Amino acid sequence: MKTEAVWERRQDFLTLNPTGEVPVLVEADGTALSGSDAICEFLDEVHPEPGLYGRHSLQRAEVRRLIYWFDRKFNIEVTQNLVSEKIMKRFLGLGEPDSNVIRAGHANMHQHLEYISFLTDRRKWLAGDDMSLADFTAAAHLSCVDYLGDVPWTEHTAAKDWYVRVKSRPCFRTLLEDHIPGAAPAAHYANLDF
Repeated sequence: MKTEAVWERRQDFLTLNPTGEVPVLVEADGTALSGSDAICEFLDEVHPEPGLYGRHSLQRAEVRRLIYWFDRKFNIEVTQNLVSEKIMKRFLGLGEPDSNVIRAGHANMHQHLEYISFLTDRRKWLAGDDMSLADFTAAAHLSCVDYLGDVPWTEHTAAKDWYVRVKSRPCFRTLLEDHIPGAAPAAHYANLDF
């Protein structure tokens, strides 16, 4: 795992991915794959057990729908409004956070947590009986916002219970160990049962 300062637009990195965006997966033979969708589908094909997308076509479609929901809708309505305003603006020297944008992110958060609660009241995991990439996608976005302490868990206990299950998975723990330079995580961030 390597950190790439994409705003520096290094030529070596642009050779790997001309869009200048992360993530990029570089295989042992030097082949570079870019874009989280392409990388995840590649990994699912190369390592089919356990599957990231589910076993049946309808479940796979539901997993893809939820990935889209969190990578697009949640990202635009919550992640960008909170993480970009509070962390990225300061980090990139783009000025002070806009309090109206932050308020919108906090307001939008409730709809998404209610939706997670709705899904997990009817299913074991977001897309069905098995944990899938939909769970990891949603949890990754929530982890970024939770790092800031901006998730109102006490108002959404079903969503919190689901997140605790994802957060306690060994594969998720390395994410909880990441820290943003100059910005300490919320006190509960790495606690598996908070």
